[in-house]
Amino acid sequence: MSYRHTLAPARSVDDHRQRIENLLSPLTARTSERVPMTEALGRRLTEDVYSPLDLPVFRNSSMDGYAVRAESVAIVPATLPLAGVVAAGNTGELTLPAGAALKVMTGAPLPEGADCVVPVEHTTVHGEAVTIEKSRAAGDFVREPGTDVRAGELLVAAGTVLYPRHIAALAAVGLPDLLVTRRVCAAVLTTGDELVPAGYPLLPGQIYNSNGIALAAALADNGVEVVSLAHSTDNHDEFRRRLAEATADADLVFTSGGVSMGDFEVVKDVLTPLGGEFGPVAIQPGGPQGVSVIDGVPVLSFPGNPVSTMVSFEVFARPLLRRLAGLPEIETTDLPLLDPVRSPAGKRQFLRGRRTETGVALVAGQGSHLIASMAQADVLIDIPATATELPAGTIVSVQQL
Repeated sequence: MSYRHTLAPARSVDDHRQRIENLLSPLTARTSERVPMTEALGRRLTEDVYSPLDLPVFRNSSMDGYAVRAESVAIVPATLPLAGVVAAGNTGELTLPAGAALKVMTGAPLPEGADCVVPVEHTTVHGEAVTIEKSRAAGDFVREPGTDVRAGELLVAAGTVLYPRHIAALAAVGLPDLLVTRRVCAAVLTTGDELVPAGYPLLPGQIYNSNGIALAAALADNGVEVVSLAHSTDNHDEFRRRLAEATADADLVFTSGGVSMGDFEVVKDVLTPLGGEFGPVAIQPGGPQGVSVIDGVPVLSFPGNPVSTMVSFEVFARPLLRRLAGLPEIETTDLPLLDPVRSPAGKRQFLRGRRTETGVALVAGQGSHLIASMAQADVLIDIPATATELPAGTIVSVQQL
């Protein structure tokens, strides 16, 4: 028996990207959840947060030194008796006797009656007395309550993606938890009889499974919670079982491998009868692509070559996932090529490159299996589908990896 493969017209990169964005658009309506402050980093705040208290909470010293009345040190040098020491965290009520000084540490509450602090470097201690060598005005080195924020003032606005500086401010007013947008939860499912987990010896014809680890890392780096990382052989029943486990826990599933035109394309074989759409996209690397919805969960299927998998993620998934997480857009810029480029007609090529002070250089080895070479790159060079040859010096768009 003989048969011939028929190849559908290749979609453009922009068309396939839009297809994926349409598929994932329901994820924009994710609910909120309350999480401990320690888990809020990188999350989008979904309610305005107002300060429940003044910061600083109480009058305190901004220096290690001596709390005094300004009138007592108007004429210097002035020698004052020491009335004690106030450490940070002191909860007792202290009063500064008239004409005396109290030693205070940075952050210590200012005693009643004191109106300024003389830094320790402007003093000399003599037993139970201190000589003030520089006069100070009322208010010097004193932190007044509410000079940072007042109780009831807006501290962080809804919609803010929480960075360490926001966490610092929110923690400083004693909030134990925050209401944030629920993260997108994704599952990663790699396929292929040839893949072996790290730590096991390789037999002839086998390779280590890098795609699963790499995709999980890429997802986590772009604000996605990875809820499962699994592998299936090319057995159809095993893949169906693994996929059912993935869709049970995730908002989104990524598969790697099994989408091309070979004899053991388990992903395409199983998902096509369930409504999955597989076909070529005019991109290099990463031409074979698939999208499906299984049990209401979008499934994005990338080719199995390691570089194809990672470029597919960068081009088709990463920009949208960052928007969903509230993260900054991926940096793109225009730079001159330092090397001439040849590109296949009709395919938008994404070459691995490295920025230099004078432009962007190609990273040696552009094959879709050369993952070690990709580790040397820091950008993708976007070569238009209409270009077949570009001389050195041509201005091209590059996308930060």
